Amino acid sequence: MASTMRVAITVRRALNSSPISSKSAFFRKPLFGYSSVSPFTSHTHINDPHIDLSNEESKRSLFNRLLYRSKQRGFLELDLVLGKWVEENIHSLDESRIKALIQVLDLENPDLWKWISGQEQPPESISMNPVLVALRGKVRKNLDTYSAPETRATPGQPWVRGWDDIKKGRDGPITGNQ
Repeated sequence: MASTMRVAITVRRALNSSPISSKSAFFRKPLFGYSSVSPFTSHTHINDPHIDLSNEESKRSLFNRLLYRSKQRGFLELDLVLGKWVEENIHSLDESRIKALIQVLDLENPDLWKWISGQEQPPESISMNPVLVALRGKVRKNLDTYSAPETRATPGQPWVRGWDDIKKGRDGPITGNQ
């Protein structure tokens, strides 16, 4: 307990004896090696006008970070769909499309999944995003190619259907796999 008090007094003296400009700088620095930036954010703000694609190292670093964010969202369907699309297209994206991708990656998982899968229409502010439009097109194409229309929910309705929906007998479920 005494050593904790000694440390607190030493820190207080150091803060009080230093000039004001270094005090404010002190509080902006990460303490004990922890960064103030979350590992789950892009660290590239959409308002930032410059994304450095000039040298190969910064380009590779940015692409790896965006690829990781697209594949490790914690929402399996999005991990697969978004991760595959980014992996296939990231090297052909220009700076404006990379900003559009960052904007998509900053969206919440449940909302993004509903918009990509066609369960809901995206808001106007995001509906014209070229990356979101491309993702929706890819998912729509895959649905048309690999699934029968009668197995899908109607547009605007959630996908809450079970594997045994066909079984509608007296002992069958009313909806879903109950």
